[in-house]
Amino acid sequence: MDLDERDLDSGQKHYKHVERLPSVVESDTEIEKEFENLSIMNLNRHLAVLEDDYLYHISLEKSDRLRKAFSDVKFVCMGGSPKRMHQFAHYIKEEIGFQLPIGVALQNISEESDRYAMYKIGPVISVNHGIGCPSISILLNELIKLIHYVGCKDVTFFRIGTCGGIGVEPGTIVVTSEAVDGMFRPEYRQIVLGKEQTRKTKCDERLVQDIVDIGKKYENKEGIDKVTSGKTLCANDFYEGQGRLDGAFCHYTADEKMEFLRKCNDNGIKNIEMESLCFTGLLNYANIRGAVICVTLVDRLNGDQVVSHDLNLQFQERPFKLVAKYIKQQLKKN
Repeated sequence: MDLDERDLDSGQKHYKHVERLPSVVESDTEIEKEFENLSIMNLNRHLAVLEDDYLYHISLEKSDRLRKAFSDVKFVCMGGSPKRMHQFAHYIKEEIGFQLPIGVALQNISEESDRYAMYKIGPVISVNHGIGCPSISILLNELIKLIHYVGCKDVTFFRIGTCGGIGVEPGTIVVTSEAVDGMFRPEYRQIVLGKEQTRKTKCDERLVQDIVDIGKKYENKEGIDKVTSGKTLCANDFYEGQGRLDGAFCHYTADEKMEFLRKCNDNGIKNIEMESLCFTGLLNYANIRGAVICVTLVDRLNGDQVVSHDLNLQFQERPFKLVAKYIKQQLKKN
């Protein structure tokens, strides 16, 4: 067995070997040839032995029909709630001028799974990822397998959402430069077979800058308002993990909370949310470009309660508009 000399995040060398199923006749060499030219890095070699693969949580199955339906995908846009991503699907349809056949409406492709809601609008997928890293991890695994099975190239992922700001006004769009955990470590940590695996969480600098440049061009115009970039703290929950005082449990004082938030600010952290570590960590590991674009609903240095419901809904549309500008710009180039 040959050693895989690639510099993996774990810092260890891995054997290029997959235990074969008795019914599979391909050699390891044939499998390696199939995988060595993939743009997706570190892809699971066991996938090569699966004649059938049911992507359970998005209710899709590996097939020729799947390839025909999804091979043109260039952008995957993800957000927390199914309602929000249904709205984005209709919004991006109008923005890119995608025409559905007469009598056909946008349908939730993953309706049978009852886990996620997913829509395809030409080269764009719009899908909700739920709350937190475990939920988005499941979805990312199945979406990465999807784009692998159908042969998509140069796909860009976006997480579009809301967040709490740190030292920025409510309504500001923050484009994440790097995701960090509650101890300010730029690493996505996961326990695999009893061992901790770490994956880097720095975002693609070119992609971040391109999005910020578009934001600056349209700042205070067309509903985009202010745009900035900076580090994002990814918490494991909404209350204690984000230093709130209004949860069911709170063992710290208001002064301790403010000390922590000021420390965040001093370390270049612009916002707090709950998915960016997994999103950036898995996409980096796969060598897929991705950006986290969230609008702030509150400046946590000034309080814990979010803005009014109506203003919240208005703010949520701002990342839609910025991502749509980027997608339209890229489609024109191609």
